[in-house]
Amino acid sequence: MAANSPSPEADNGFDPRVGELVTVFPGLARLTAPNASPYTHTGTNTFLVGHETLAVVDPGPDDDRHLMAILSASAGRRIEAIVLTHTHLDHCALAPRLKAVTGAPLVFGGRHRLSRPLKAFERNPFAHASDFSLVPDREIADGERLVFGGVPLVAVATPGHCANHFAFALDNTDSVLVGDHLMAWNTTVVAVPDGSLADYLTSLDRLEALPQTRYLPAHGSEIADGRARARAVRAHRQMRNGQILGALEQSPLNLGQLAKRVYPDVPPRVRAGARRTLLSHLEYLEATGRIRSSFGVFGTRYSLAL
Repeated sequence: MAANSPSPEADNGFDPRVGELVTVFPGLARLTAPNASPYTHTGTNTFLVGHETLAVVDPGPDDDRHLMAILSASAGRRIEAIVLTHTHLDHCALAPRLKAVTGAPLVFGGRHRLSRPLKAFERNPFAHASDFSLVPDREIADGERLVFGGVPLVAVATPGHCANHFAFALDNTDSVLVGDHLMAWNTTVVAVPDGSLADYLTSLDRLEALPQTRYLPAHGSEIADGRARARAVRAHRQMRNGQILGALEQSPLNLGQLAKRVYPDVPPRVRAGARRTLLSHLEYLEATGRIRSSFGVFGTRYSLAL
């Protein structure tokens, strides 16, 4: 899921070849689901990992066509695991049905959870987009090495987009499955309380430190130079912080006023994601001591810290 806001060097030329198995390299193939939207771009990229047996990474939406496409692409090979980068429904909704058909265990980083507790009177506007009830059969840990169909993966905890987000580095290759943490077509939604900008920036550092430099996102095209993309996105987030601080130099502002200045051209269909990402920036800046918030009769207002 990504925010439809200005993105550094956005690549929108991806051909998803929906429903068609696309070999990335031996032991890894991609199958894009038919769930294109402003938040999912051309659809969710499901990855099939392995040779004689398979793991299905991010089975995607609960869609009959995509379920049949996955089973057809397996070509009689046993699906030994269903692996999730995280538990947003565009990645995991099909997992229970695929498990029922194949008997494969669910492997992911624990039940969906918020990055911070809800505040008084706060609601999570993206609660409907997450599966809080899905329980892993095998809960993975940061740094754990998994082998599926002869292909080794290293689990890398990358919270930020949401708390249970993982990337999977393909050992002995140049590639890493990055889920929703980085994308070529746009910047990722980091929507509090589901996400955390502080965690997101730390996870960018973790990805950049990996030996793998080719990033394979769950939406859109691959990123050939992942480290450069990580640096560009980090700079983009710092630019947003600078915009907020610049706006607050003039006067205290509320979230709506800041959104008009920071995201003046965001279309209504993704406005909620943009505003929650902006709120993530505000919470990050307040936690680092650069701004403060105060609550009054007209809601929360933000100002520069004295």
